[in-house]
Amino acid sequence: MKRICIIGISGKLGVFMAQHCLAKGYDVTGLCRPQSASKLSTFGDSIRLVTGDTSDPATIARAVHRCDGVLTVLVPWGTDGMATRTARAVLDHADPGARLVFSMGWHAARDARDHYALPDRIRTGLMVLASRLAGMADIADHRRAAALVYASERDWTVVRAADLEDGESEGPPVWSPHVGDPRLKSKRLRRTDFAMFMVGALTDPSLVHQAPAIVGRGRAPVAEHAEPASA
Repeated sequence: MKRICIIGISGKLGVFMAQHCLAKGYDVTGLCRPQSASKLSTFGDSIRLVTGDTSDPATIARAVHRCDGVLTVLVPWGTDGMATRTARAVLDHADPGARLVFSMGWHAARDARDHYALPDRIRTGLMVLASRLAGMADIADHRRAAALVYASERDWTVVRAADLEDGESEGPPVWSPHVGDPRLKSKRLRRTDFAMFMVGALTDPSLVHQAPAIVGRGRAPVAEHAEPASA
């Protein structure tokens, strides 16, 4: 693993992923919108930056060319299928054999073994309604994007997290193949640790074709009942 592309590098998660990748000695290419490029000025020439529509197939093809791994921040902003377009473009244009790691929310169910408590279902339903009415986001688009990845024969991993927060690292996150595992009682996760797990998944063969749900291991109930994921 040498060359890594980060789709959506200018967001908080993308910046953390870039930092973790550089710390591992990877060559990093990042894709972001032109108006967001200034957020990455602190990286200087340590990364190669491609600017353009982060869901445009031609732009994504240019960014992922000759990359061994692709880290994709899938966001459902707007109501025009942005997340689905991004996922499809990465699956179609990443080099053969590239490791593909996507970020998602817990709501992107893998199968019937994912279980959601009633309060979580109500909260997600309200979030879906509010975002749809405001025209800000489309959670159904996120789910369609996840389904597209799950059906692919590429070497993918979908990393799912619930409630993100800022703060210092708590160490490698705790994970389970399915939402609803009692080991995942805490839903909180530091963004830097989400990024750590994403980068670690690039070289973890046990996570190929897996959709791990992850939480921070700094919460006592979690630390007592679960083991950390490989990083």
